Amino acid sequence: MTSRLLEINDLKTHFIMDRGEIPAVDGVDLYIKEGEVLGIVGESGCGKSVTSLSIMRLIPEPPGKIVGGTIRFFGEDLVKAKEKRMKALRGNEISMIFQEPMTSLNPLLTIGKQVAETIKIHLRVSRKRARELAIDMLKKVGIPRAEAIMDEYPHQLSGGMRQRVMIAMALSCEPKLLIADEPTTALDVTIQAQILDLMKKLNKDTGTAIMLITHDLGVVAEMCNRVVVMYAGKVVEEGNVFQIFKNPRHPYTKGLIQSIPRMDTENETLYSIPGNVPMPGAIKEGCRFAPRCDWATDRCRIELPELVEMESGHSSRCWMNR
Repeated sequence: MTSRLLEINDLKTHFIMDRGEIPAVDGVDLYIKEGEVLGIVGESGCGKSVTSLSIMRLIPEPPGKIVGGTIRFFGEDLVKAKEKRMKALRGNEISMIFQEPMTSLNPLLTIGKQVAETIKIHLRVSRKRARELAIDMLKKVGIPRAEAIMDEYPHQLSGGMRQRVMIAMALSCEPKLLIADEPTTALDVTIQAQILDLMKKLNKDTGTAIMLITHDLGVVAEMCNRVVVMYAGKVVEEGNVFQIFKNPRHPYTKGLIQSIPRMDTENETLYSIPGNVPMPGAIKEGCRFAPRCDWATDRCRIELPELVEMESGHSSRCWMNR
């Protein structure tokens, strides 16, 4: 049985704003096993990215702060870890790919300097050896002319090439966990497919576990073993890919799947979930999805349901499933 690489229990990350303390992540529980690909899905504002930044301990303080819960990586609680320890883990044991590589790469430094710096810091090798390893890693992620690219700047590369550089940096020290925060959002469809194929290959070849944060269920179906659906700072459904797509149990998950364009129907208009994701902290009681739910009852507006397992590995936070 594969052991759990990362386990999050009752994670709460709040932000102090003018209108008070805002719970961006409000009691999240999830885990990822060694070598698996976990998809975290939901609309913008659901708390996906804040969860990932909490894992990396990159929440800006102030205004943000982890106010409760545990994040255990191989049993070690990262919430209590000192910054020195986190610096040792970041890039080495846990790496992250951000949404927009142009804002993540330093425009004033060459590609080679940025990739080699990561290797030099964590692997403690010479500058020459770090450059050799950097070139090798750029080749592994499918970058042509790797030696020449080393001396170029980020603005000289296309979006797809910059994202490959980010993946090379993230995987240069062979981390146990790779967090990919919507890594293909800013890329065209062709490049998107290449990046996803690359990530699948790296997962298979190196055994690196991947936490893939996305709003694209098509990507989830292609890439992931398990899926966690988030809404308004909470997990509302969790299960393997087959369970989530064939038998979604939460109305929000059903709405997301129903919103996917289909090639086998002639509907002129696409389905969309009515309303918008509420501002964090706006709904004080009851189910967070109740204002947008066609099946909501009075109980849904008063009581918040717990996340309950209905069958092996498949859980939902909905009164309809009781």
